[in-house]
Amino acid sequence: MTDLNKTILPSLGSGLIGACALTILHETARQFIDEAPRADILGMRAMKKVLKKADAKVPSDDELHDWALGGDLVSNTLYYSLIGLAKPKHALAAGVALGVVAGVGAVGLPGPLGLGTAPSSRTPATVAMTIGWYLIGGLATAAAYRFLKRK
Repeated sequence: MTDLNKTILPSLGSGLIGACALTILHETARQFIDEAPRADILGMRAMKKVLKKADAKVPSDDELHDWALGGDLVSNTLYYSLIGLAKPKHALAAGVALGVVAGVGAVGLPGPLGLGTAPSSRTPATVAMTIGWYLIGGLATAAAYRFLKRK
């Protein structure tokens, strides 16, 4: 196996699995739980802000939603792919750390970034779900990494 197959592909594959788990959880829960975090709204606001700064046309809300989901998948895949810096035997600890840090960031950073606080921290339940769901993404990443790195 080449270095690419031994290191980068398992890291990216694991990150993609964690990002997909997180996105599926966010998108499903928002349909049924009033206090669910709205990462999609944060993503849409961020995209809109960037497009306006670039003097680019802002697409319709439906199209912007699709772009935001795509951006979330890409950025969360790359973030969760940092699991590749850990040895497989430390994957669980790394996945927990990645998940908790991402969740805390998702709660604390939108306000200072000018994206609003309500989508990820409007109630204590929303805060708990935000952190918990990023943790679940980290755990899915860790499980996938252990699986993909087995000999």
